[in-house]
Amino acid sequence: MSVPERLVGFVEALREHSILAGPGETVDAARVLAVLGMDDRERVREGLAAALLRRSGQRTVFDQVFDLYFPGSVGGPVDEPGDLESLREQLVQVLAAGSAAEQQALAQAAIEAFGRFGEGTQGAGGWSAYQTLQRLRPETLLVRVLAALGAEDPGFMADVRRDEIRRRIGEFRRMVETEARRRTAELRGRETVARNAVAPPSDRVDFLTAGRAQLADMRRAIYPLSRKLATRLAARRRRARRGEIDVRRTLRRSIAFGGVPIKPAYRHHRPGRPELVLLCDMSGSVAGFANFTLLLTQALRDQFSKVRAFAFVETTDEVTHLVKAGAEDPAGLATRIHQEARLTRWDGHSDYTHSLQVFVDEWLDAVGPRTSVLILGDARNNGGDPNLPALRRIAQNARRTYWLNPEAQRLWSTGDSLAHEYASVVEMHECRTVHQLSELITRLLPV
Repeated sequence: MSVPERLVGFVEALREHSILAGPGETVDAARVLAVLGMDDRERVREGLAAALLRRSGQRTVFDQVFDLYFPGSVGGPVDEPGDLESLREQLVQVLAAGSAAEQQALAQAAIEAFGRFGEGTQGAGGWSAYQTLQRLRPETLLVRVLAALGAEDPGFMADVRRDEIRRRIGEFRRMVETEARRRTAELRGRETVARNAVAPPSDRVDFLTAGRAQLADMRRAIYPLSRKLATRLAARRRRARRGEIDVRRTLRRSIAFGGVPIKPAYRHHRPGRPELVLLCDMSGSVAGFANFTLLLTQALRDQFSKVRAFAFVETTDEVTHLVKAGAEDPAGLATRIHQEARLTRWDGHSDYTHSLQVFVDEWLDAVGPRTSVLILGDARNNGGDPNLPALRRIAQNARRTYWLNPEAQRLWSTGDSLAHEYASVVEMHECRTVHQLSELITRLLPV
């Protein structure tokens, strides 16, 4: 494969992962390669990143795809890898030395020794980072690495040294994962591996399948995202202040210009800041989605005159004060809500029937003509009655009511889901990722 063909395939793989590099960026990337050449792989990596990336959260995906299309080596190691204990001992010495080149060589040897699975023919078999790391267990070598360093730093410096070793172990794990993808790409084709084995950016990860590390990445993105959304909402507010064209005044003005409406007259619109009420399902299946949305709307609180938050599982309770305090410890917000709010009665399963009724009976006064209501949940009621009259009362009192469902639309009303029944009363939207959530907040929330 020629270098231009490789570059075009690389850019196409990035596009499949929502990195919008167009023809202009591709031409810039080609010029980068012409200037830098192909001798220094890391310089090529940084040059292409500068030409093709526009957002900070795209670098992780870029690096994974780059390692497939511009690999550092081909095939397996030349030398026969040793047994498990000898590889673990080598890893201890390499982690103590901190040499990236030696770590990379050891990652190749580990994949060769323990990573192979399947038949290895086209379309079958491959190389597994998980299988390799389960055998090698690098995280259990911390004490041995510290002993190999021979340092007995007290107090703070000991903690610093441990953190550094943990960082090196994490880097080695990433090298093993990269090597497994590269070797599998040689068997199955880099396009297939780039499409299926590269983790999406954090804003494209499904809320319902996100792991702990991905949820942590989402939480770190809350405040940069809130600033971006606040700018968009402020722009919408500026446009809304102009109001609609006043036809009578516009025609009167046009007389001075021979009947041509050169200077339109507008009805001045003086909007007040809207109020926002969130009603969130905090059951286990959707708690991560609700937790993130609560933190995001709390970060956007300056865009609204009032923000109130309510959570439910089997029954409903107000959690506004917990969300305000949760900004200091976002990872523990869901736990605090479950511990301090009254959300369950019997078995801890979702009960939309009772929860909607409790909200209507006790907190319907929180919803007024300036209020927008966001209901967050998967609409799975464990076979219970949907209680549509309670939802209608909420919608009738509110200025706008939207339901954000973290499940794919094709799953609505399957099993115990009542999504389409609720969608007949209020406007329901699929909201599976941070990207979809930010787009919906920008488009739906009033200004």
